[in-house]
Amino acid sequence: MGHHRILGKTIDFIMGQEITDTDDERIRQRIARFLVEELGYEKNDIEVKPTLDLVCGKEKATAMIDFIVKINGRRAMLIKYGPGSLVSRERVVLAAARVMDVEVIPFAVITNGTEAEILDVESGKVIGTGMDAIPEKSELIAMMKDRQVKKLPETRKEIERRFLFVYEAIEHSSECDDEFCITRFE
Repeated sequence: MGHHRILGKTIDFIMGQEITDTDDERIRQRIARFLVEELGYEKNDIEVKPTLDLVCGKEKATAMIDFIVKINGRRAMLIKYGPGSLVSRERVVLAAARVMDVEVIPFAVITNGTEAEILDVESGKVIGTGMDAIPEKSELIAMMKDRQVKKLPETRKEIERRFLFVYEAIEHSSECDDEFCITRFE
């Protein structure tokens, strides 16, 4: 990550704004279209590139998540794209879903644009594999119906934040790019 082939500019499918066109961004745009055109989500159900501030020692980092899908205004499913192996990214997507909001986001998806794993965030278990296993809007509504609001104790959230900080720092080689940036403060 960090070094992207810049292909010019493109228009973000969901937000309608001009963005930098990269190979990774093209895959993200395919995922966005898949969510809307195949799975039935409305564009306003999807948060695009929400950020998460992380602090570890005297360093602050801002990590970017690709998408968060909301059901009835509640964050229900976090989606993170990463090229290559999915299993190596399971733990990071779980950590992100556990600390992205005051309450735990119940479901998480890690995808490379071709393959996907759907995880139950509370148990950490893979509950589906393949792009076709990503729940349609009607399925996610049903999955959320009896789902209780879960909040992690602050000590556990701190562990998850630190894990996410370290993983993202290694993944991005401590560079600033469109997805992650570390800054030092005194």
